[in-house]
Amino acid sequence: MIEISNLPLGLAGLDGTPERKREALLAAVAHTLRISEDDIASLELRKRSIDARKRQDVHLVLTARATLGGGEAAERKVAGRARTRGGVQLRLVEETPSRPLIERGRALPMRPVVVGAGCAGLFCALALAEAGLEPLLIERGDDAARRSAVVRAFAEGGPLDPQSNIQFGLGGAGTFSDGKLYTGTRAPSHRAILELMVSAGAPASILSDAHPHIGSDLLPQVVDALAARIVELGGELRCRTRLTGIDTTGGQVRGVIVEDADGREERIVTSHVVLACGHSARDVFELMRDAGVVLERKTFAMGYRIEHLQSEVNRAQHGRFAGHPALGAAPYKLSCHLGERSAFSFCMCPGGYVVAAASEPGGVVTNGMSESGRDGVNANAGLLSNVEPADLPGDDPLAGIALQRACEQAAFEAGGGSFVAPAQLVGDFLQGVRSSTPGAVSPTYPRGVAWGSLAGLLPEHVEGTIRAAIPQLGRRLAGFDASDAVLTGVETRSSSPVRLTRGEDMQSVSCRGLYPCGEGAGYAGGIMSAAADGIRVARAIAATRA
Repeated sequence: MIEISNLPLGLAGLDGTPERKREALLAAVAHTLRISEDDIASLELRKRSIDARKRQDVHLVLTARATLGGGEAAERKVAGRARTRGGVQLRLVEETPSRPLIERGRALPMRPVVVGAGCAGLFCALALAEAGLEPLLIERGDDAARRSAVVRAFAEGGPLDPQSNIQFGLGGAGTFSDGKLYTGTRAPSHRAILELMVSAGAPASILSDAHPHIGSDLLPQVVDALAARIVELGGELRCRTRLTGIDTTGGQVRGVIVEDADGREERIVTSHVVLACGHSARDVFELMRDAGVVLERKTFAMGYRIEHLQSEVNRAQHGRFAGHPALGAAPYKLSCHLGERSAFSFCMCPGGYVVAAASEPGGVVTNGMSESGRDGVNANAGLLSNVEPADLPGDDPLAGIALQRACEQAAFEAGGGSFVAPAQLVGDFLQGVRSSTPGAVSPTYPRGVAWGSLAGLLPEHVEGTIRAAIPQLGRRLAGFDASDAVLTGVETRSSSPVRLTRGEDMQSVSCRGLYPCGEGAGYAGGIMSAAADGIRVARAIAATRA
């Protein structure tokens, strides 16, 4: 087949429908190859991105693969004679068949236990199940369908469930944070991960979009289907099951103690435990520290959620093409270095909503999400600055967690209780005055906001860095520093403040058979990187069979 890459496609005539996109792609490929559309036997879109570097010429850039009716001989002839135009590149490629995440082999003496069913835990358990190792996957929260109802009830003003919420439950925190699947990391398993998600019900567009996302309205069904696949392959899933103890006698995992929803404890004998608990499982970190497992501080980030009108972001990014149906809601990614400190956007959610992401009583936590259509009125993103290990007092490896908790409790108090979040207009934040009412941007945090001041809720260096960065970021994205943009506090759970130190064999440096995994363990930074890390850990476990 012929791969055509760096193929530009103008927006004229595109209405955003799949049928129109395919017609335009077929015409563009035929024109580039100098053949009739009828000569193309099959056509596959492999990558789609938006080139908005010049706002007067916003267009799509595509990579496609075509097979011709005349077979390989015709493809060689066409590829050899077609002239590339404007940087379009042609090459002959062979189709590569999909491979399993991991090869099957002999069973372990005892089944491995995977703690946490977020992205890392799900794909680790799925890979282990594909290898015939029959893993036990435990998750303290609910399955995705029940969890969605619990999250919705809390957003509407109901009580917080500390075990099942936006942080905890099947699918992990990523289920309710837009489902962005792009990553700056590279791993051979990325394509397989996306294909598995499509087979579980995710839209096929994630295979080709340069910045794919699923949406928090679709992700619960996808993660439920992935969990069902684990069970079909011989694994077991237990929701509402929490890790309460671990036996590390002699520096080797001997077993774990788990507790079900009724408070019944059970000891499970195993020599392989994958710790993929997510970075909000603070009790698990305390359990590991008390068991003598080596933990270390790591850099993490805190800040606020910032909201703008999505129409203004579209205009800033796409100029006269803003709102074109082929482009959708425009994203952004910003950063600003200020001496030794920096501020940056995180988890930007086009057409999205700020969500109530608390997992502990008496603490306010914000995050963001978008649904699959990304058709909300506002854009939102985390606006964060780093906290370095040297910024923390003492030598407790969990000092970062203590700081997170203190900031969340301060925000809870500033909001007046009941998980109302403190909020301030950007203009007032920059001038150091209290806000009393919104402007053009209405905050979307579902539990309601208390207008006032965000001063003192975060460490002074974090607050100061963000205040200094906003005007500079406004010069990079027009309107980012608009006076009526809304800041809602606080965002403290962007990354783990703790790393469970592991070696090249993926095992804890202090305990054989313990495999720290994913974001919570400090080894990933998003859905794709966490899933890839889970697969790497599964392969390491399979390699221990001798």
